[in-house]
Amino acid sequence: MTLRSSAYCTVLPLVFIECDRLTGSARSFHYKRIRIFIGYCEHLKRTGWVLRKVDEPETVSGHMYRMAIMSFLFDDDDGVDRDRVMKMCLVHDMAESIVGDLTPHCGVSDEDKHQREVAAIESFRSLVGQKAGTEMYDLFMEYEEQKTKEAKVVKDLDKFDMILQAFEYETDQERPGTLEEFFKSTEGKFTHPKIIKLIEQLYKERGEKLKSY
Repeated sequence: MTLRSSAYCTVLPLVFIECDRLTGSARSFHYKRIRIFIGYCEHLKRTGWVLRKVDEPETVSGHMYRMAIMSFLFDDDDGVDRDRVMKMCLVHDMAESIVGDLTPHCGVSDEDKHQREVAAIESFRSLVGQKAGTEMYDLFMEYEEQKTKEAKVVKDLDKFDMILQAFEYETDQERPGTLEEFFKSTEGKFTHPKIIKLIEQLYKERGEKLKSY
């Protein structure tokens, strides 16, 4: 199976069998399906970067991994459970390994996107076993509901990684200011003080860089 990039979004071929339909011998191949899904996540390019025609677009797994690494910046003084933040970072986009990286450009409503992703993570839960699967599902739903401090921090990290990646593309690929829309879309939407400080530093660095051109 191969990934396809349409004119508007990176999508996956609709050939997956929902796990709750698997019976008998089919269930013995769950390891293979887990491997396939994780492999897709590793190679699935993020739609926003594909649309902006950046060189070597970031992948979904690369995005989640850097978020997880950044969670090490938090400690007990920050008022969040760092381990839970880290796990949530590694789970929050896992559904995209099944449904693809859907954005507003893909013609899918927010409600439909949410329903597809919930169904996908429920299928993934069936693959990895009850204990691990339930933990992954609960972390995903916690992120989606945005009611806990940890979920809000992960949302901050999600947006911060996006604009950090935008800045890196602008700088490394010599396309200054061309990804301004990503910065505009996140203005005033960060909540955690530590992330806000990182944002201020990034804006300062970007501003100095733009002046140098």
